[in-house]
Amino acid sequence: MSGSKLLEAVKEDREKGLIPFWVCTTLGTTGCCSFDDLQGIANVCQQEQLWCHVDAAYAGCSFICPEFRKWLKGVDKIDSIAFNPSKWLMVHFDCTAMWVRNSSALHCAFNVNPLYLTHEFSGLAIDYMHWQIPLSKRFRSLKLWFVMRNYGVKGLQEHIRKGVMLAEKFETLVKSDPRFEVPARRHLGLVVFCLKGNIKTTEALLKRINSRGKIHCVPANLKGKYVIRFCIASPRTTVQDIESDWKEIVDVTNDLLSGNCSARAPEGNNDSFGSSLLLSNTPLSPTIVNGSFAALHQEGKVLDEFSKIISIPRDNFAMRKRVRGILMSGKKFSLDSRLDLFQALYTDKKLRTVKDIKESRKQCDPESLQFSEESTPVTSPKGSPLKKNTCEKCGHSTYGYKIKNSKNK
Repeated sequence: MSGSKLLEAVKEDREKGLIPFWVCTTLGTTGCCSFDDLQGIANVCQQEQLWCHVDAAYAGCSFICPEFRKWLKGVDKIDSIAFNPSKWLMVHFDCTAMWVRNSSALHCAFNVNPLYLTHEFSGLAIDYMHWQIPLSKRFRSLKLWFVMRNYGVKGLQEHIRKGVMLAEKFETLVKSDPRFEVPARRHLGLVVFCLKGNIKTTEALLKRINSRGKIHCVPANLKGKYVIRFCIASPRTTVQDIESDWKEIVDVTNDLLSGNCSARAPEGNNDSFGSSLLLSNTPLSPTIVNGSFAALHQEGKVLDEFSKIISIPRDNFAMRKRVRGILMSGKKFSLDSRLDLFQALYTDKKLRTVKDIKESRKQCDPESLQFSEESTPVTSPKGSPLKKNTCEKCGHSTYGYKIKNSKNK
């Protein structure tokens, strides 16, 4: 967005009898990390008396480095800005930092003063319940404080610069392969790329990459062009990781273009690209992606094993029917929901459930518990270490301490 285009839109709205009052400019878009003309937009907002808010969710973290503040020209004229330290400053999700020029505007909109919310210090300190719709919020600032204290300004700057350097490395690798193109200029740690030619080929590539479970990428739509986003934000990412990720992409591309890969794009037009995140190779109905399943079980090999075991005599009809249903649904189920299948198909010994353990403990005779010298650092109320107790009948162990009647407490 540019200042001139914004001014045209404002005039057009006012001619229609509308009242423009708020403008959101983006520094670092989600799709390809592009930047609006902040200076031009801020000037128009001042001229037309509009609230100018800056959404710098991802790129805002990079402004800790002086060399990336070129996109902040005009920031002195804005009314508010927000960014997410959880995206690139090593802070656990969720964490958003916001600055507002005129906090009284928020107070006027959200301030409530029922009797049960008043106290003797009301008005003497900042009360953030008057800055937002909810009355309370979590203590998110502590984790950000810990990161800042642990790394310092220099440490955080090094982290950002390392991510940018690794993104430059990945961009160089992509451009070295004539089958790929980078349709948007790389900014910061985000690279977007695609295969030249039909967009469905790129969509099939992404689906195949995610189905293998070694790396995970998400798509974006840049003016009708389907692209794959490759973003670097982890402090543990190394040059070797970038090279191995690129090798994985190249290997999948070779299989796809040579016809050795069964992954294919859905039939018909798919403007939303929603099926790209399916882990199933055959496009069925949209399903919820289980990222844990993809990371732990590459290419759905566990379900393949289930299909091979269906013919084993020890499987009853109900079990075979359930496994077949899982295979045909195209959905990925959590390990918890498939635990009974694992128990029936992979083990000869019945796995003990929590209920089984509780029932076995009821049968234990306290007199049969044998105390060993093994102990834990935890102490009893009397100060002596807890001792390991093993039941001679069932063999299960607990920790406790002796009392006068020699029974386990």
